[in-house]
Amino acid sequence: MTTRLLRRCLLYLALVLGAVVSVAPYLMTLNSSFKDTHRIFATQAWTPAVPPTFANFTQLWGKYQMSGFLLHTLLVAVVITVGQVTFCTFSAYAFARLKFPGRDLLFAVFIATMMVPQIVTLIPLFLVMSKLGLVDSYAALILPTVFGTPFGIFLVRQYLRTIPADLEAAARIDGAGTWTILWRIILPLSRPIMATLATVTFISSWNNLLWPLMVTDSERITVLTVGISALQGQFASQLNIVLTASALALLPLIAVFLTFQRHIVRSIALTGLK
Repeated sequence: MTTRLLRRCLLYLALVLGAVVSVAPYLMTLNSSFKDTHRIFATQAWTPAVPPTFANFTQLWGKYQMSGFLLHTLLVAVVITVGQVTFCTFSAYAFARLKFPGRDLLFAVFIATMMVPQIVTLIPLFLVMSKLGLVDSYAALILPTVFGTPFGIFLVRQYLRTIPADLEAAARIDGAGTWTILWRIILPLSRPIMATLATVTFISSWNNLLWPLMVTDSERITVLTVGISALQGQFASQLNIVLTASALALLPLIAVFLTFQRHIVRSIALTGLK
């Protein structure tokens, strides 16, 4: 009994230490955003900001167009998230439930594209957007991922395969068609995995830097990551401005994760994903 208790204590201690190491940089960023330039260089990052100052947020919001960066990023992330959840769910249902020639082979080929690094497709994708005249537009930011990704389709498909096929069989006996089954049975049961996909997609779209940096060159559609990158180059000596911008970028992500945390845990428990 004592050995078992000791192992459990060591396990929880390791988990707590891992959580502290993972969360500490974010807490330090939030803490430093309430310090002025002098206090940032004169104190340690974990020294509490007492008394806190809100001048950084006021300056950043009014002088450096942070509100525009946030709105642009929010628009792009929301559209991509809605599109991916919609199209990934439809595609995953087709691969998981519908029977058609070459289904498994097509799915295997489609999933194999996950092995291709993103950097390999950036130049061809940029050339396509350039030929279509979409460079420096919202369309260029949204179109490459709004219709789904192999990871999203794989994630939802694995979850749909855990739903008993007897439910669909019973619905078909009652006269329900494919769209009725999808809308009234599959989608209500798939809320946890859809919430998980929405969270992952939103965070990924929000944090994306390389593609927006390549395909945009004007401030009218500059997203948050590109804006913060520009601030780092322009205000390298004013860490209070850069850290405050980073803190503002973190807050929406924390809110999204806390909102859908219960659904994420449930979907992982049901599908066995790690």
